[in-house]
Amino acid sequence: MNPDTNSWVLSDRPASGVVRLTLNRPDSFNALSSDMMTALSGALKQVAQESDCRVVVLAASGKAYSAGHDLREMRRHPELPFYQDLFAQCSRMMLQLQQLPQPVISQVQGIATAAGCQLVSMCDLAVASDTARFAVSGIHYGLFCSTPSVGLRSEEHTSE
Repeated sequence: MNPDTNSWVLSDRPASGVVRLTLNRPDSFNALSSDMMTALSGALKQVAQESDCRVVVLAASGKAYSAGHDLREMRRHPELPFYQDLFAQCSRMMLQLQQLPQPVISQVQGIATAAGCQLVSMCDLAVASDTARFAVSGIHYGLFCSTPSVGLRSEEHTSE
């Protein structure tokens, strides 16, 4: 992990029993690079061991929740072993979210696309601002997210 990635996932305690983990790469729309997933996985591992933590809030800084995988990183490494390792790492991290002993609430603002949308769907509950937008647009780039899968249910709510 690069030394500057230590601040890519911030941790704080906004209330008793609550740990908030904040994705903190706003300049890249909180893209899930290999280093970002390593940082998030490490933070989740630490939180899982905290007996005084009763709930985890997964938030993000900036105007996007997460744009999904870091496509720039993926273009820099077009080798099959890199993609296999990246998607295996993503699968482990997504499953780690589901297996956390505490419930996880996703606090979504802005866009949550592709693996970023999957990140939301792996949480136990999602709370979205009125500016939140969700998309699984990987098919437009010839990608299919299957790590382990994106659980989606579309509902549109209108206020009258």
